[in-house]
Amino acid sequence: MRRIVITAGNATAEAVLNDSSTADAIWEALPISARASTWGDEIYFGIPVHLDEDVDAKEVVALGDLGYWAPGHAFCIFFGRTPMSRGNDIRPASAVNVFGHVEGDSRVFVGVPSGATVTVKRASE
Repeated sequence: MRRIVITAGNATAEAVLNDSSTADAIWEALPISARASTWGDEIYFGIPVHLDEDVDAKEVVALGDLGYWAPGHAFCIFFGRTPMSRGNDIRPASAVNVFGHVEGDSRVFVGVPSGATVTVKRASE
């Protein structure tokens, strides 16, 4: 099981990566540090990973999902509704490769401002 620690501003959470080629590429790129952008209850930031959208990329994700947004080469953390959401669903701007999931309460990221520093590292580091 590949565990990571995500710190954004004053919020920290652990997450587990799934068994996918997207997760493999992101794991190999760690550690990563970037400036957060926010879009509704989503934090996203560019990373040095350049992949294509998977054939099974998701247009609706679950609370706490981690997604890779291919058009922006971005790591996305979903902790609630976005401007694209309808009803209670959580919708990225466009389909994402889901590569992991936050353990525990992903709502810890509520209130993290755009521009905050985000760091992602292997839990063992």
